[in-house]
Amino acid sequence: MTPAPRSSTPVPGGRSMLQFMRRHPAHLLAQGFGSGLSPIMPGTSGTLFGWASFVALTTAWPAWFSPLHWAWIIVAGFAVGTWACGKTGRDMGVSDHGSMVWDEIIAFWLVMLFVMPAGFGTQLGAFVLFRFFDMVKPPPIKYFDRHVKGGFGVMWDDIVAAFYTLLVIALWRAGAS
Repeated sequence: MTPAPRSSTPVPGGRSMLQFMRRHPAHLLAQGFGSGLSPIMPGTSGTLFGWASFVALTTAWPAWFSPLHWAWIIVAGFAVGTWACGKTGRDMGVSDHGSMVWDEIIAFWLVMLFVMPAGFGTQLGAFVLFRFFDMVKPPPIKYFDRHVKGGFGVMWDDIVAAFYTLLVIALWRAGAS
């Protein structure tokens, strides 16, 4: 995965990353509404955005952001993200550019869907586990990351990291009871 350049770094067409993101709705979405433009650990920034947005939306509008609605949002977000990340990757000339973090956002929303309701410590643990699996990429995540390309590939390896995260949490909860 290519690290995300600073927002002033030019991309194809001589634009800065910020100008590039604003050029098309797919770029805005794929780059996590700007969270992926962080010069330091953009994937972690995207995951933090996913965590904060999940908690904020669920707290502010619990009837609209119920578990069933979140499930539909995540499915739709995966489908739209496949298109947005594919287009953004093609426009950048890098299929899975580090600034594309919509995959982290959707995958962490999936983790939060199954973890919540939970206290801050459990949420933080889920965050750390997800970032671990997303960065280390144990098999088969690494296989998907290297061999499944395009928007689907960008999105899919993070869904597998979310599955690993949820598996570890389920095993921890089963052992704690």
